[in-house]
Amino acid sequence: MSLSYPEKETYSVDDLLAIMRALRSPEGCPWDKEQTHESIRENFLEETHEVIEAIDNGDTAGLREELGDVLMQVVFHSVMEEEVGGFTFSDVVDELCKKLIVRHPHVFGDVKATNEAEALKSWDAMKRATKKTNAQSDLLKNVPKTLPALMRAEKVQDRARRVGFDYDGVEDTLETLSGEIDELKAEIASGNAQAQEDELGDVLFSVVNVARFLKVSPEFALGKSVEKFVRRFSALDKLAAERGIDVPAASLDTLNELWDEVKRAE
Repeated sequence: MSLSYPEKETYSVDDLLAIMRALRSPEGCPWDKEQTHESIRENFLEETHEVIEAIDNGDTAGLREELGDVLMQVVFHSVMEEEVGGFTFSDVVDELCKKLIVRHPHVFGDVKATNEAEALKSWDAMKRATKKTNAQSDLLKNVPKTLPALMRAEKVQDRARRVGFDYDGVEDTLETLSGEIDELKAEIASGNAQAQEDELGDVLFSVVNVARFLKVSPEFALGKSVEKFVRRFSALDKLAAERGIDVPAASLDTLNELWDEVKRAE
């Protein structure tokens, strides 16, 4: 038995929920009805990254589509909970609306916030109050461990900044970075693999501090550098092919010469 759904000129969130329930029904899609929160957790992450890529590319049509895919993930998880009597999509929306109202007393209450910093301070105060957290370290602990490490480091550092624990300026972050690099060099000389890993982590953490003071996203900056490396290596590969050079068999000196030539040509 196959299911059907009425064709419409415009569909709504109610239609989306009905379609997802149909997909999860006994007569629905063999794949959809077998999924669990755990089995599709990576899908949520992938869809989120596709939203970010559409934003970075200035792709409005792509952004609309990818936001729909993220919404589908929200609905998917909500319907799974609905099936076992956990919560519904309406519960998700209700809780979100209440949270937005409560955490914006400078908009929906009597608190005054005339700039971005004051608004953020108001948000943080209400967040701590509603989550019943008093220790300042809870702000740092609540940053999800599943975030990409550079992004998590940036958020942890920024939350420490909000409570007054920060450098005075970018020069201080550069001095710390230099010190961490010296410590890494010392551990490389010692041959202690665990210490090398620890010190390399400290170097990366210090780089994030520098990026933060420069108001540069370390995740975005590194992403651009990766793309630049891929672009230049592709050009090197093409140049080598034109000259009959076998890249895997070529000497490092030859490859470096091609690399420098590619860089000069940009």
